[in-house]
Formats: sequence, structure tokens, C-alpha cells
Amino acid sequence: MQLGALYRLPLAVARAVLAALRGRLCALCWSLAPLSRPLSLPLPGWGWVSAFSPVSPAGPRQERDDDCDASLTPTSVNYHFTRQCNYKCGFCFHTAKTSFVLPLEEAKRGLAMLKEAGMEKINFSGGEPFLQDRGEFVGKLVHFCKQDLKLPSVSIVSNGSLIRERWFKKYGEYLDILAISCDSFDENVNVLIGRGQGKKNHVENLHKLRKWCREYAVAFKINSVINRFNVEEDMNEQIKALNPVRWKVFQCLLIEGENSGEDALREAERFVISDEEFEQFLDRHKDVSFLVPESNQKMRDSYLILDEYMRFLNCRNGRKEPSKSILDVGVEAAIKFSGFDEKMFLKRGGKYVWSKADMKLDW
Repeated sequence: MQLGALYRLPLAVARAVLAALRGRLCALCWSLAPLSRPLSLPLPGWGWVSAFSPVSPAGPRQERDDDCDASLTPTSVNYHFTRQCNYKCGFCFHTAKTSFVLPLEEAKRGLAMLKEAGMEKINFSGGEPFLQDRGEFVGKLVHFCKQDLKLPSVSIVSNGSLIRERWFKKYGEYLDILAISCDSFDENVNVLIGRGQGKKNHVENLHKLRKWCREYAVAFKINSVINRFNVEEDMNEQIKALNPVRWKVFQCLLIEGENSGEDALREAERFVISDEEFEQFLDRHKDVSFLVPESNQKMRDSYLILDEYMRFLNCRNGRKEPSKSILDVGVEAAIKFSGFDEKMFLKRGGKYVWSKADMKLDW
């Protein structure tokens, strides 16, 4: 193709053509260069970052000579659009440091940009996603992502306390997965952790939500944070009875400025457990076929996290260091500073059957 013709193409098409050319060059460099030091052939004026290369929020990444310079694809994104929550979990690592929430149309604009950049799965989280406009805000985002953007997978992580059946009636068909946080099947332990809410029973509510997910064809998932107060608990019987599609088991994680340190809103040090204790909990539940374990090492590097301003958060240094907003600089520029480890993302099972259309479930 002549350069003059290339410049007359729309920008998006031109970028796609350049990306394809760059992919051919990348493949060529691997075939020609010694295995110990593959060549790097970036196109002029373009900046890429490898999924396997460390990045710094303060500036461009250091060059690595063990990989071909490649751009990240935001295949699976976790959008924490609000920090506000009605619970006070002592180990929370995304706390209510602001009350900001993007206007709905701006949030949709950012989600459309992510879809164009390659996003296949969006997970809405918080804070508590159902706090904003009594669940209407997240409902409209779910509808937009499934109906307009045609994303294969749309999911929500919630504490479940504010979800009503009328929400399922209105938005359930557009939601692939609902993940409910449950750290214990002992209500006294839930109160100690900070999931207590007056007379409401967290465990009873969990079973009600399980029933609604079955009735409205939404895949049901459970997330549990293993900490000092529940590490000795045996959850086998209760978890198997609920039979979620996945049971995510996280190790309690410290994030400076969120749940640890002088400027933090939580003091999670008293919740922390050792790697050995976490492994013992996993071993106690090894017969649960749908258990998905996530240690601190896996969590810190293997998630693409967007905050309420649509900035990628780099957690590699034990803090959440934000990029510039994708709304201001675009996805390609912002994602360079995400600290995302794509290899760890795949290793922890981040890519799975996540569209309910492809799940063989008995609703």
C-alpha cells in the first residue's frame, strides 16, 4: 500500500493496518534474532508495552530484551465505578476515599473505547455497585454493554444486600455472572469482619440471591476473602449446597493507602494471614471442584483495574498508582502504566467460559 493512500484512510483503519504490519515485523524479529536477545522493531511514533514487562507510573517502561514489544489488550476489565459502600469490611482494599461517580454517558463512552481496544469481559465492582441510584446506574451499564456493545461477558461483584428481585426482572437477561461476596457462613464472623447490617442476615440473603439467579438465568458466583477471622472455618458443606459456577478464594491483601498505612481508611493488618495458613485453608477445601484460589501474588499483578475516573491502577508496588484516564489519553496510552501481568492473568485462570450463553447450566 502506498503511504499516500494510507494517510487518506480513516484513522482507525490506518492504525489497524499499522498494527498488522507491526505484528509481521514482530514475528520476523523472533525468527531472525538469537533466542537470548530478540529484536525490537517499534514503528515510528507508536508506543507499545509488553504484557510481561514492568512499568512505572512516573514514566516509560525500561526496555526488556527478553520479549518482543507488544501492546496490551484489555480482554477482561474490572471497573470500580464507585468507592461508596454500605458495609465496612475491615480488609477492604478499595475504600471510600472519594464519592465521585462518572456521569452515565461518560462511563458509556469509556466502555465503548475499551470494547474497541479488545475488551471481551467487563466486571462492575465498587464499593457497592447497587448503591448508585438503587441499582439503576449499574443496570443501565449492564444493558449498554450487552445490548449495544455486544460483549460476550458482563458481570457484577456485590455484597448482595441491596439487590431486589425487580432488578433481575429488568436487567437479569443482560447479566452473565453475579458474584456475591461471602466470607463466612457464621453470621457472628460476618459481623466481626464488617459485613453485618442491622437485622439483615448475610447468609440468608445469599441463598435468596442464589434462587433469583437460577430463576432469571444468571450464573451465580461466590467471592471469599480468607483472613484471620475465617481461616479455620470449614465451608465445604455450605459451598457445595450453593453450587456456584466459581468460588473465588482470595488471600487477604494489604494495599498501602487503602487498608494499610497512615492515609488509609482501614487497618487490615489484624486480618492478614500467612501464605502457609492460606494454603491450609485451600487444602481443607480441595474437593470443591469449582474453587479458584488467588494468592496475594496472583491478585496484585493479574487484574486490569479501572477506578472511578477510568484510570488503570498499578498495584505492583503495594499501592494503587493511577494512570491517566482513558477518557483523556485513550486506552493504549493509559494501559501502559497498569502493571498488568498477562501471563499471570492466564495462569490464574482469568480466561474461562464467562458467557452464560456458552455455559452448560441447569437453570
